[in-house]
Amino acid sequence: MALTRHERLARQAAWASIGISAILAVIKIGVGLAAHSVSLISDGFESAADFFTSGLVVFALWVAAKPPDADHPYGHGRFETLTGLAIGVVLVATGTAISIRALEERNVQHAVALYAIWPLIGSIIAKFALAAAKFSIGKRSGSSSLAADAWNDVVDVLSGSVALVAILLSIQGPRLQAADHYGGFVIGLIVVFLGMNVARETVLQLMDTMPDETQMSQIRAAALGVKGARAIEKCFARKTGLRYHVDLHLEVDPELTVRESHEIAHDVKNTIKAQLEWVEDVLVHVEPFVAVPGAAARGRR
Repeated sequence: MALTRHERLARQAAWASIGISAILAVIKIGVGLAAHSVSLISDGFESAADFFTSGLVVFALWVAAKPPDADHPYGHGRFETLTGLAIGVVLVATGTAISIRALEERNVQHAVALYAIWPLIGSIIAKFALAAAKFSIGKRSGSSSLAADAWNDVVDVLSGSVALVAILLSIQGPRLQAADHYGGFVIGLIVVFLGMNVARETVLQLMDTMPDETQMSQIRAAALGVKGARAIEKCFARKTGLRYHVDLHLEVDPELTVRESHEIAHDVKNTIKAQLEWVEDVLVHVEPFVAVPGAAARGRR
């Protein structure tokens, strides 16, 4: 399957995320240990999880781009959706571990060094930029795993902000040193809730949830723009990885020959695929057109 420009951008964004996450994880964990900051170390381990999940995204995009074969006639796109689900599970597990670890060490208090804030400020800026880019590219490419990874970057911005506040509180004096530990606990909770949301979104896709009405209207408009297409009786779509497979019941003049009807159906299929790059394939079933009141409304099912 040839990659679109947006799908190539999705791969590039995932590779960039791998490099940035690796650098941030090393810096935050190293500085956190030196500065005695539980919040910064927790945020560093969250970045390490980002390195792992971004690697999964790159692998998933590679598998999803493989062409259909005898065993997978609909292509390999489901693997990309399953990877989004795996990222959600990893986030839940990582967040749980971070929260538990932060609470276990809440009675072990150290004075946190002020320089611990600088890796967090740099991380917040970098992750905000990455999240914005991934959301944009993920929406245009239809990548579930990249969208999940973008939410992962949003978690980084939130967790970095929490860690920053926790460190600034903890350096105010001995009475507030525990804030650094509780900051690590809150970071873990944020990661857990985000992971649950990512898992929910990918499960909906695995259940063949229909695309939004705007996309369905685009499919119908493209089909009805073909000469000879009289009406649409039914139109369904389901996402398989990066793109959609469409099932469409097309109404044509009942007096046409089988060959003529087939040619119209073929034109409808090609037109939809040409106009909507997020559609991978279209299965057209031909029905006889019956002029009854409200017939046009059937195209909105």
